[in-house]
Amino acid sequence: MAELSVENEVNGQAEEDLVNPWTVSSSSLKGVDYDKLIKKFGSSKIDDGLIERMEKLTGKPVHHFIKRGIFFSHREMHMILDLYEKKQPFYLYTGRGPSSGSMHLGHLVPFICTKWLQETFDVPLVIQLTDDEKFLWKDLTVEDTHKLSFENAKDIIACGFDVNKTFIFSDYDYIGKCSEFYKNITRVQKLVTFNQVKGIFGFDDSTCIGKISFPAVQAAPSFSSSFPDIFGGNKKVPCLIPCAIDQDPYFRMTRDVAPRLQYLKPALLHSSFFPALQGAQSKMSSSDPTSSIFLTDTPKEIKNKINKYAYSGGGATVEEHREKGGNVEVDVSYQYLRFFLDDDEKLEKLGSEYKSGELLTGFLKKELITILQELIADHQKRRILVTDDDVKQFMTPRKLNYNY
Repeated sequence: MAELSVENEVNGQAEEDLVNPWTVSSSSLKGVDYDKLIKKFGSSKIDDGLIERMEKLTGKPVHHFIKRGIFFSHREMHMILDLYEKKQPFYLYTGRGPSSGSMHLGHLVPFICTKWLQETFDVPLVIQLTDDEKFLWKDLTVEDTHKLSFENAKDIIACGFDVNKTFIFSDYDYIGKCSEFYKNITRVQKLVTFNQVKGIFGFDDSTCIGKISFPAVQAAPSFSSSFPDIFGGNKKVPCLIPCAIDQDPYFRMTRDVAPRLQYLKPALLHSSFFPALQGAQSKMSSSDPTSSIFLTDTPKEIKNKINKYAYSGGGATVEEHREKGGNVEVDVSYQYLRFFLDDDEKLEKLGSEYKSGELLTGFLKKELITILQELIADHQKRRILVTDDDVKQFMTPRKLNYNY
């Protein structure tokens, strides 16, 4: 089931993590137990052997998200590397559900890694904006979510994607323009029963039929035949999907139906969750401004949010902290530094000094504030330069710089 329960021990009691595409919560201050989640979902851990193979084949170090275990799980990544080794093609697919005008830091994580994958392997990328999904699940109008998809596309483009290698699409726009995409949606819908989606996604008898049928829409971009302008009708170009692991239920379903359609199963790379400011028991959420650092936040707002809300793993008093040291596994500032501080040696030094009690929480927060202020200011500068015409260019179905 997508509404997967993963047991954690809290005060001697077995508590459960909840992980599905709409809810992520953990009873532990350390957050979701990802080793248990791998076993429950039946995926594979990204181990040293896989990392070494990626580095050997590409001739460059892996992104620090992969090296540090932020991307921690996969399905059939070795198959993708086999293709690359034989100089055979594949493509990338990721997405975003546009529920707010501004994306937050957690939303950047899959796009940062996807950009690295695209540049490293030199492959085409499709990015799905599920404005239809957000209409079905949120208290928003069709017009609202369609407009938000356009605004979110600007943030995605500002990450630095190459327009000649990247197609971004809104479901509301593309389904009406591409009959092959819609045909694949209905092919998937025909093969998945109501009982199956109830089991996978936790739907019940009161779930609207739009939600029940939606998973097929997220499945369809996994198949190259959904993009005739890019792949020229080639049905056998494999797909690699970098995404947060809460999206995996969609693709377990996809991988189940793919062979029955005589399509290839998509491969996946799973990321861990970007924790809320209040701690790793929940992920950062657009609906709670106090839990999130948004890409529209000012330097002052970033500073205030980190200082006021970022959960500390330090001692209750300076004396206690000096004596016992800090806990980097629950300290939100340190966890954010794992994502956004590129320097491995500096991160290791900060962690060691914090655990020993030498560094106080305030110092970690100060380091983080400086990094995030610069990161977000740079993003804002790039986003201002993205015009409506740029968005239309990225979102126009077309041939990319690849031949099939």
